[in-house]
Amino acid sequence: MNNYIKSLHDINIFTNIDLHFAKFICETANENDAGLFLAAAFVSNAAGNGDVCLDLEKFAGRVILEETEDRKSLACPALDIWIEKLFRTNVVGKPGDYRPLILDDKNRLYLHKYWYYEKSLSDAIKKRAADDITGIDGKHVKVLLDKYFPDNCQVNKNLQKIAALTTVFKRFCLISGGPGTGKTTAMAKILALLTEVESGRKLKIYLCAPTGKAAAKLAESIRDTKNNIDCSDEIKKLIPEDAYTIHRLLKTVSGSSGFYYNAENKLSADVVIVDEASMVDLALLSKFMEALPDKARLVLAGDKDQLASVEAGSVLGDLCNRGNTNEYSGKLYKEVYKEKKESIDIALTDKESAAGKLLLNDCIVVFNKNYRFSEKSSIGRLSMAVNRGEADSAIGILNEKNNDGIYWEEIKSQHQLYHLLEEKILEGYCPYLQINDPISALNSFGRFKILCVLNKGPFGIDSINLLAESVLANKRLIDASNQWYRGRPVLIKENSYSHGLYNGDVGLIMPAQDEDDNLYAYFHGSQEPERRFKPGILPKHETAYAMTVHKSQGSEFENVVLILPEKDYPVLTRELIYTGITRTTGKLTILGTAGILKTAISRKTERASGLQDALWS
Repeated sequence: MNNYIKSLHDINIFTNIDLHFAKFICETANENDAGLFLAAAFVSNAAGNGDVCLDLEKFAGRVILEETEDRKSLACPALDIWIEKLFRTNVVGKPGDYRPLILDDKNRLYLHKYWYYEKSLSDAIKKRAADDITGIDGKHVKVLLDKYFPDNCQVNKNLQKIAALTTVFKRFCLISGGPGTGKTTAMAKILALLTEVESGRKLKIYLCAPTGKAAAKLAESIRDTKNNIDCSDEIKKLIPEDAYTIHRLLKTVSGSSGFYYNAENKLSADVVIVDEASMVDLALLSKFMEALPDKARLVLAGDKDQLASVEAGSVLGDLCNRGNTNEYSGKLYKEVYKEKKESIDIALTDKESAAGKLLLNDCIVVFNKNYRFSEKSSIGRLSMAVNRGEADSAIGILNEKNNDGIYWEEIKSQHQLYHLLEEKILEGYCPYLQINDPISALNSFGRFKILCVLNKGPFGIDSINLLAESVLANKRLIDASNQWYRGRPVLIKENSYSHGLYNGDVGLIMPAQDEDDNLYAYFHGSQEPERRFKPGILPKHETAYAMTVHKSQGSEFENVVLILPEKDYPVLTRELIYTGITRTTGKLTILGTAGILKTAISRKTERASGLQDALWS
């Protein structure tokens, strides 16, 4: 294999990490076999690209390097030969074995840790979903459900009520829905409902999210929503107003990938809500589930159609059995209400769990009523077309005259893009630069955002941020000659628990209004209206006139400009386009070619995983 390694690296089939791992596996097995080397390199590469495992069948027999004058061709073995070779080594085992690599009966090859995370998570989900909560007064619950979630004759399916009912009687509930479908409103009401249902004791409730930005937004939304709930002040006081990152809730252990709260030391909690669950990767959710008490209620909330986590896995999609239609059995509803109400009309079925067989359908509720954009609005129709992979329909919507809130421009060159962006930058960012109060300026800045697909290149955030600085400096709105100039937006890139700043937080460099005009970095606070820091002590950060679509997850802006790259990249998928589109609450501008947009919408994210099989087969 040494003769091939340089070529494999030079043509970017494998990274250095992949090749070093493959060499380590071969040395550990005391084997100099191409089949083992390629299997190890490919499974490492798969994990680096977000896959949980490697489907050997897709690679079996594939020619990796063509024959040249200097070397013979290199190909993966045929599937049956490959499997036999791997099992003959001491580094490949079956599920349950303690070996570096695990190969299951569906020809999926795992790094052991990912096999363990997947098995641990699927077991925990199935156990929790199958454990119904008993001893609850159904008549009392019915009264409370009708109080907090009154039926609306304009809505056929009162899915918020179904989600609340599920949370009362199940230890696991997953609420999926796009922005504007009422997930946060439902969660706040569910907490009030649970507090009344469990009136005999004070519940230990935790709110959390994968990033600091998402946690802050969740806390703010719950605070704002609970004030409008029809319940007593005593109940409102019992609904928490603070939210944590998952890492902060579990308490990271310095120098370790583990947490203080774990399988042996459980978190003391009765109810835990995890928002923006689409951003949670397999490893983190597995560890999180291990740390939860068996009797705690867990609610996952997120959008199954958004971008998957940056790390390995597409957990929320797997949990929701993406690509399949699931039926709610209505068992809990019928037990509480005794009879079907026409206003609910949730297409109840008589399907029950077979002896011991888990029915996950009854734990998952997908909100499909958008209260922000109607199905007839341009943005609503566009997001649905993208979600369904209907590229031609999406382009047709963009080309319609009289689009409400959508602007589409075919961009053929970098020069054309930059010329058009100058106007957008001045229109979007002039207002906040005219404001002296730091927090008012921060609020104004947050209404407009440029979103990019890439970090690097002429269409990436690095170039667009430089362009924005140049445009604003030319108009003498900023002094970009100084690193810490008035009005500079900064995006935090790593968690700093000592500062209370987290990956994704956005702040502004502004002079203090009540002192000697020293410059500070101002950020929104969770309880206090503002937090400020000396710029020099900020954790790792970058300028943030533009950000990637990935970084924008969990955020909303009144006005969004989405920039597509000049050529195709594997990262361009319908999930990315959908996520970018749904960041806006009002106005959307898309800049790019129809060809690139069509390609992206036609490409669906496919991450190799056995979790969906483990949960739904």
